[in-house]
Amino acid sequence: MTTIKDLSKYGLKNVQAQWNLDAETLQKLTLEKDMGVETENGTLCVNTGKFTGRSPKDRFLVKDDYTKDKIWWGRINKPVSPENFDKLYDEVTNYLDGKEVFVRDAYVCADPKYRMNVRTITEYPWSNYFIKNMFLRLDESELENFEEEWLVLCAPGYEAQNPSEYGILSGNFSILNFTKKIALVAGSAYTGEMKKGIFSALNLILPTEKEVLPMHCSANVGEDGDTAIFFGLSGTGKTTLSADPDRKLIGDDEHGWTKEDTIFNFEGGCYAKVIDLTEEKEPDIYRAIRPGALLENVVFKEGTKEVDYFDSSITQNTRVSYPIFHIDNIQEPSYASNPKNIFFLTCDAFGVLPPVSKLTPGQAAYHFISGYTAKVAGTEAGITEPVPSFSACFGEPFMPLHPTVYAEMLSEKMKASGVNVWLINTGWSGGPYGVGSRIKLKYTRAMISAILEGKLADVDFDTHPIFGLFMPKYCPGVPTEILDPMNTWLQKGAYVSKAIQLAHSFHINFDKFASQASEEIMNGGPLIDSHHSLTEHL
Repeated sequence: MTTIKDLSKYGLKNVQAQWNLDAETLQKLTLEKDMGVETENGTLCVNTGKFTGRSPKDRFLVKDDYTKDKIWWGRINKPVSPENFDKLYDEVTNYLDGKEVFVRDAYVCADPKYRMNVRTITEYPWSNYFIKNMFLRLDESELENFEEEWLVLCAPGYEAQNPSEYGILSGNFSILNFTKKIALVAGSAYTGEMKKGIFSALNLILPTEKEVLPMHCSANVGEDGDTAIFFGLSGTGKTTLSADPDRKLIGDDEHGWTKEDTIFNFEGGCYAKVIDLTEEKEPDIYRAIRPGALLENVVFKEGTKEVDYFDSSITQNTRVSYPIFHIDNIQEPSYASNPKNIFFLTCDAFGVLPPVSKLTPGQAAYHFISGYTAKVAGTEAGITEPVPSFSACFGEPFMPLHPTVYAEMLSEKMKASGVNVWLINTGWSGGPYGVGSRIKLKYTRAMISAILEGKLADVDFDTHPIFGLFMPKYCPGVPTEILDPMNTWLQKGAYVSKAIQLAHSFHINFDKFASQASEEIMNGGPLIDSHHSLTEHL
């Protein structure tokens, strides 16, 4: 191999570099270094230490001439100066001096036109193992003359002393430098920081430089080439509903929508939650956990090497990464044509939203910007009421631009492609959490199947009086009485009251986007707010 093994151009001196090791070798080294254990079927399992999830407060973007007028600066996108970045970078490279490091050459973005080469240098072998799973893999011949566009440097063992001197909050940090094209991760061994770092970078680069809409969604394609994409926050059913035995999986988390009318996967693998995992509930994920996969922060049943997926004593955020080819039914390569249908998934614990509704372009943009779901904090004493949760564009922590930029791109693409957009409520019906019941998965699957098969094309729709959503009057395989949520509540007045409460939450959340939203988007929100009279709708 003719790859230059010298890492001095990155400021790394006296390091012993291991390049592009295979999975077996990385696993062996992880075990030898006492950094992991094997499960009963030989899958590597590691503990990521004190960080078992991302640390959003410790994520920064370098503010310089390239970024200063592009980024939506604020609570999510916090600035750090170029000078402080350089100091931290030098600190990390000095820390790695004399150590063994692991280098992985790979790429992201499956569509060849948008491919971006990424070199990742990690302190730990298992961090490299994760990148092997999650980024797209190169042929041996492509490694010879590899040149990266971006660098990921990950040193979990380094912790900044006196962080305030560098303009950061803690000893750990994740920083993107768009001018130098470096993602710097230190102080945290949680592997998702590397993945989300490079995808946050793409969420700026693709729309501003390539005219590509980046999307935090899953995607699949049918036998006839009809693509469907699924947006949804954690717990809404995104992974479950996109895993369809009759359709090929394009990807489960990050995609781009191009001006050439293609949808492509950013990644070469899946990073799935495994809390409460069973083969019956998630057969694809369960079967993907075999040698070649990497489990994080799971617990074994006492005295065994059998994973107890119901044990959350380390974290609720137990994870597995695996290469996408561990799933049987996949699209190869990982891209397809324009979507025919887009699904926004929400788990509405208020029991207010219809189980299925069709959205206008304005409504689609509004609900996309809102990124609504509702959580029930059942683990916290005394909390029984649902809590609304909003994450702009269904991925706010990873979106460097103002959400309306992505929403308007989505609107334009929807109109140009004639795609249908649907809001699917996988949450409650017949009352809120604690009163009503969760909408059956078989009904949700029946709704999605009916849409994908074109069976809702000719049905009549009712308009929801508060949210303005278009609800089908009939859907094959679904009891007609649940299609209008008001019908499922014993007390109509209680339903309207709860619906207005939720509408009000939408309006309050949207206030921060309103100044940059078009009239069409503004008109896509709920029709009323809390000052309206309940009697108007009874």
